[in-house]
Amino acid sequence: MNTLRFLLGQELIELESVKPTLTVLNYLREEKKRIGTKEGCAEGDCGACTVVIAEVVDDRLHYRAVNACIVFLATLDGKQLLTVEDLKTARNELHPVQQSMVDSHASQCGFCTPGFVMSGFAEYQNRLHRLDELPEPQSDEVVTTHLTQVFAGNLCRCTGYGPIIEAGKTWLAQAEQSMPRKLIQALNEEEANTIAQLKAIQPQTSKTLTQAGQTYIQPDSIPALTDALAKLPGATLLAGGTDIGLWVTKQHKTLDTVIYLGGIEALKRIEIRDGQLEIGAAVTYSEALPALIRHFPRLEEYLYRHSSTQIRNAGTVVGNIANGSPIGDMPPVLIALNAEITLTRQGGQRHLPLEDYFIAYGKQDRQPTEFIECVRIPLLKSDAVLMNVYKISKRFEQDISSVSAAFYIELDEQQQVREARLCFGGMAATPKRATRCEQALLNQPWNKATVYAAAERLGDDFTPLSDFRASREYRLAVAVNLLKKFFIQQQSPTQATQISYTGGLIHA
Repeated sequence: MNTLRFLLGQELIELESVKPTLTVLNYLREEKKRIGTKEGCAEGDCGACTVVIAEVVDDRLHYRAVNACIVFLATLDGKQLLTVEDLKTARNELHPVQQSMVDSHASQCGFCTPGFVMSGFAEYQNRLHRLDELPEPQSDEVVTTHLTQVFAGNLCRCTGYGPIIEAGKTWLAQAEQSMPRKLIQALNEEEANTIAQLKAIQPQTSKTLTQAGQTYIQPDSIPALTDALAKLPGATLLAGGTDIGLWVTKQHKTLDTVIYLGGIEALKRIEIRDGQLEIGAAVTYSEALPALIRHFPRLEEYLYRHSSTQIRNAGTVVGNIANGSPIGDMPPVLIALNAEITLTRQGGQRHLPLEDYFIAYGKQDRQPTEFIECVRIPLLKSDAVLMNVYKISKRFEQDISSVSAAFYIELDEQQQVREARLCFGGMAATPKRATRCEQALLNQPWNKATVYAAAERLGDDFTPLSDFRASREYRLAVAVNLLKKFFIQQQSPTQATQISYTGGLIHA
């Protein structure tokens, strides 16, 4: 049945026709008159429009805070959408997250407050039934860091974040004390009812929705996806929408045909195979984080700086590759790690080193009938590998990089450089390796003289542009200094070389 079905709070919504690019924000405000969800930036940056999507995962509800301004309504099929209006209890009481905000005087003008509340609500609900999976109580510093991450995608101009963090500490403590641990797995009556409702409306087959000449296709399998692409080459492929959403809200593009990948279970896999970590096209950053950090610990801080909780809950690792941005944070890392992608079409596949995917600005090696099925990242070989990643941006969190860098060095028994893969973002029209710099390192001793001399070759590798994020001269100087910094950190791990920030969440 080609009907979009989802729960809005506890109300079942069924739509037989929907515009493929209608955002959740516009639907809520203009059609349902739920104006508690605000529009601040319309690009997923400020968090004023934060809503929560609930899905059944392992027979429990899992809650995700997302930016309603760049999530398309059609992608809610089989899910529950919760807004700030849904938090009031049957006894007309405030939710603990709301009450804590009141008690801590954590709201001033109030415009951003619903977004903060919904970010907190998602965290609170996920904790409520998962305390058996949490570590022992954390220090105040760790809890503060964690809450900073929870609210990284919510901006406030007038209150300041101190009272909001203090409110968060209150409701975090309440969530952890709400039920004895032996009862954590028991779902309350409302959640059990919601789970039953969601299971009843789970999509069973591929769907097609149309409105005003636009078409939305939701395949349920890879063959169905390749068949749709064969018939409609060049259709817009949608995964998380954190980039495509801006095409609609900022560039005002009309997308005639949208094919959504999120309904294909085979694209949601994360697994180790043949010494490689494979991540499917529909895997979000939040879902991939635990595996990426476990196998590549150096990525932890970088990944938490990559974006906000809301963006990581929607955006996908493969989507960050597919859009071909020269300033995407993940491609330089993956190229330095020698990752490859699988491009799939009807009747065949091909495997491509990721660095070969990027041809020129706005041009990638993907045919109109192909899609990127997965990315494969070789696991680190041994202790002889030196690796680190860096992001330079004006804001510490959730900001586009001026320069990003990923360095992979492998040494032989004589401490000479056997392999060097140095990749930068923001330095060229595509994510690009510093090949001349690499050549200056190969077969040379890993020492200060070698590294500093090689760093000067970066001027031969790159001629950066000047724009509003950074000048050409700044970018080149930063690139040189990052390589030098990398060497210093490897040689003197205890030497302070940067502002310390522990981005690890209390639970993933």
